[in-house]
Amino acid sequence: MSAETIAGIPTDRLKAFAASEAARYAKARPAAAEALAQGAGSYLGGVPMHWMSDWPMPHLPLIARASGARIRDIDGNTLDDFCLGDTGSMFGHSPPPVAKAIRAQARRGLTYMLPTEAALQAGQLLTERFGDFRWQIATTATDANRFALRVARAITGRPKVLVFNGCYHGTVDDTFVTIKDGVTVNAPGLLGQINDLTATAVCSEFNDLAGVKAALAKGDVAAILTEPVMTNSCMVLPDPGFHDGLRALADAHGALLIIDETHTISSGLGGYTRAHHLRPDVFVVGKCVAGGMPTAVWGLSPAIAARYIEVNADRPSGRSGMGTTLSGNPMQFA
Repeated sequence: MSAETIAGIPTDRLKAFAASEAARYAKARPAAAEALAQGAGSYLGGVPMHWMSDWPMPHLPLIARASGARIRDIDGNTLDDFCLGDTGSMFGHSPPPVAKAIRAQARRGLTYMLPTEAALQAGQLLTERFGDFRWQIATTATDANRFALRVARAITGRPKVLVFNGCYHGTVDDTFVTIKDGVTVNAPGLLGQINDLTATAVCSEFNDLAGVKAALAKGDVAAILTEPVMTNSCMVLPDPGFHDGLRALADAHGALLIIDETHTISSGLGGYTRAHHLRPDVFVVGKCVAGGMPTAVWGLSPAIAARYIEVNADRPSGRSGMGTTLSGNPMQFA
């Protein structure tokens, strides 16, 4: 590949094609362009969540409706959706049974901060699907991972989490580290980052069990937090024996093993963990777990749950630093 070609195609030709497609896209969406211009002053960056502005197109479409794997914009264009809300709707937009149940629950109330029969049934279903864990409900996988780390630190008395280079576990501060010249450093590009994250995190390379062992040997790691497969830096599969090695190293060094299944739940019924017989101390999954309703779950193995209950009973009264007002609301269980 030379500077003049990409995959053997002249770059000038690619630029011309991109410009032609951009013009065709914009011509087909005048209503969206007008609406975005009118609403530009209301939102920071013109959109309700800044990630939405990352798409490489002249301007965003405005979505009118979505069903299954298709979306329709306000200009009447129907598109096949390969993003599915960044997998939040992994099993399709607005599945009819889910939409029907949400509609029915909305008539009975949106949030109570009290349990329902449906919530208890959902807990049993989570155990049937993912394994024997003691569950808690969050609103995002970011929250679920934060709460899991707080539990790990509480029961081990240790400060650090071990994560892998190129990982993504939501916007958990401790996970925004990388490796430079063999040393853990803050990841570049973090907005408003004033703390040295290496005080609470250490970074290793995925599939490098020797590196993990060296990091754990210092005795200050409360938990290993990992996806079963690295999914946010291309797709990095685990080497044979890697997950067994992680489990053994965590046990040998007194650290917890947290498996974040948010991106790998589609590996099979019960996610990658069940399909490949992993044995985490803490199991986390978010995004699509409630059919597109903003929900995440985190579960503790029975042994870890018992340790948590003991530590929690002995702590001084006050805020635990876990939970949010709208988590566990009845809409999540519909």
